[in-house]
Amino acid sequence: MLSHCASKAVHLTQTIKHMNILQLIQSELKAPKDQRNNFGNYSYRSAESILTALKPILEKYNSALILRDSIESHGERLFVRSDAELYNPESKLIGSSTGYAEHAVTKKGMDQAQITGSASSYARKYALNGLLCIDDTKDADATNTHGKGEPSYQKKTQTLDGLI
Repeated sequence: MLSHCASKAVHLTQTIKHMNILQLIQSELKAPKDQRNNFGNYSYRSAESILTALKPILEKYNSALILRDSIESHGERLFVRSDAELYNPESKLIGSSTGYAEHAVTKKGMDQAQITGSASSYARKYALNGLLCIDDTKDADATNTHGKGEPSYQKKTQTLDGLI
């Protein structure tokens, strides 16, 4: 019985150690909004910016990040799915997240490869945001309307007086 309890304790200790690596990476990562959209007048971070800031921290903790992209169809719409997986020094998965971006059929000024690359970068950004606890609630991607009214995440409310 003692060996079973000792085995569970070792497993729990290893799990905590691996989760601590993820927590340390999340807390040490500083991914500034170093890109600028002059048309919309906002700053933002890209997947490339996040990866640039992340690489030295991954090296510090002898950890690895794997990004995988795939194309999925939902009805008649195509999406790029990006999976971000973080592995500890023993090559065990310690965290993962998925991001999606719609793959447009056409986009002014872009060929098909550029459209796919843009959707991939966007999906990767949000997979990384989820995995690394990067808060984008104040990011212009979430709030910018490019002059088209309210941001889409805001709900309009109606009073009950008009309904009764």
